[in-house]
Amino acid sequence: MKALVLFSGGLDSSVCLGLAVKKYGADEVMALSVYYGQKHKKEMEASEKVAAFYGVKRVTLDLGEIFRGSRCSLLEGSAEEIPHEEYAEQLAKTGGAPVNTYVPFRNGLFLSAAASVGLSNGCEVIYYGAHADDAAGNAYPDTSVAFNRLISEAVYEGSGGAIQIVAPFINASKAHVVAVGSEIGVPFALTWSCYEGHEKACGTCGTCRDRKRAFEENGLVDPVEYETAEEKR
Repeated sequence: MKALVLFSGGLDSSVCLGLAVKKYGADEVMALSVYYGQKHKKEMEASEKVAAFYGVKRVTLDLGEIFRGSRCSLLEGSAEEIPHEEYAEQLAKTGGAPVNTYVPFRNGLFLSAAASVGLSNGCEVIYYGAHADDAAGNAYPDTSVAFNRLISEAVYEGSGGAIQIVAPFINASKAHVVAVGSEIGVPFALTWSCYEGHEKACGTCGTCRDRKRAFEENGLVDPVEYETAEEKR
């Protein structure tokens, strides 16, 4: 294997997977999907479908126990409600602290695990889909440029220079991610971004709002189905 993609089945990681396959070929790419105790299985199901579309090896890892006790609204056992508003509104309420859909140091943990899995399988690079919109306002601090620089240095040094982290969109907007994915034929219809686990995407949680806006800014229609106002009732 040449490349490991930290792969949630969401839009951003699916574009990363598409880029890795384009560069290295499907036989040289593996996808790592992590269960972290999330309330629904939609992400994991999407990751399986997209990995099958590309014909890459997919491995899974269960890290749910690490987040037990967290109040993050995405996790099983949390009594917190998932916010259905823009991230700017959420940050205004938190006073600039991470939003309540921030899973504690998730990317730090996942990238460290990915380094171990990647090294065990002879990979040279790890792709992950952090982008500038996620880091804006400190909503998700483990997607920032500073975090990426430091974790990349740690993984490179800790692996004896054997593996590197690649974050192709660390300075880019989600609209740019959609543009790149559209250009290389990423199967957006198979991806799942919504924080809710309904049959259709809710359309109003923070990540749904960002996703819809990214397609609109590209003059494209998101192929994923969203709930209507009547279906929300």
